[in-house]
Amino acid sequence: MNTARRATPELAPERMERLRAMLRSRPFVRAEEVRRALGVSASTARRDLLAMEKAGEVRRVHGGAMRTSRLLEEPLFDNKETQAAAEKQRIARAALAFVEPDGCVFLDGGSTVLALARLLRDQPRLTVLTNSLRVAMELASEGPRLILVGGELRRLSQTFVGPLTRFLIEQIHVDVAFMGTIGVAREAGMTTTDSQEAYTKSLMISRAEKVVLLADGSKIGRVSFARFGALDSLHALITDRGAPAAALSAFRKKGVKVILA
Repeated sequence: MNTARRATPELAPERMERLRAMLRSRPFVRAEEVRRALGVSASTARRDLLAMEKAGEVRRVHGGAMRTSRLLEEPLFDNKETQAAAEKQRIARAALAFVEPDGCVFLDGGSTVLALARLLRDQPRLTVLTNSLRVAMELASEGPRLILVGGELRRLSQTFVGPLTRFLIEQIHVDVAFMGTIGVAREAGMTTTDSQEAYTKSLMISRAEKVVLLADGSKIGRVSFARFGALDSLHALITDRGAPAAALSAFRKKGVKVILA
């Protein structure tokens, strides 16, 4: 009698996260290895690899798939804060032009958005809605009226994400949603590494009068796993002067206001 425990099949977003984690640890995975590790059928393993190939994250080869340079990894939040720190500060200061003293804004979970949150402590008439634990901690003791979106905590980004966030977000409307991203490109739009995070970002975009993307130059022209918004949903992109000029020109042709900080 075979007593080996079979792997429990996971939901598609969970499978994709595990598959991407496998590819980060080594440059090549075999389809059979994917099937066994994820507890899925061979056809499901092939479909998952095909989806990643279409997103540009892998290149399928005989027997499996190879990681590509477009498989963007998400660093730990504390590490993100130290990357392009000066550029993020300038972007955050430029974003203040979109904040009205009596307004209502959403602050996403990116490190550049956190830099903006630190500039809002002296605006007590402002209302801030956020799904970011770090933003909430930053504004907990002083500053704007603060509303925290609940949900499942994603520890890597320190944000509350997933379907549970819908119950609050669908009841509100904000003047401006300040969003962060892992990548933004002309065709792919705004993308991130996690489908649950993308779900909440997309939902919040639908509840905002204006959407302002805060992204340092390293994010421009890059594509990650899960799309959360098209370029035509953006009112403005605030980035730094090191961003690729060709990509910014393409954004402007799509109607996006580009601000260089």
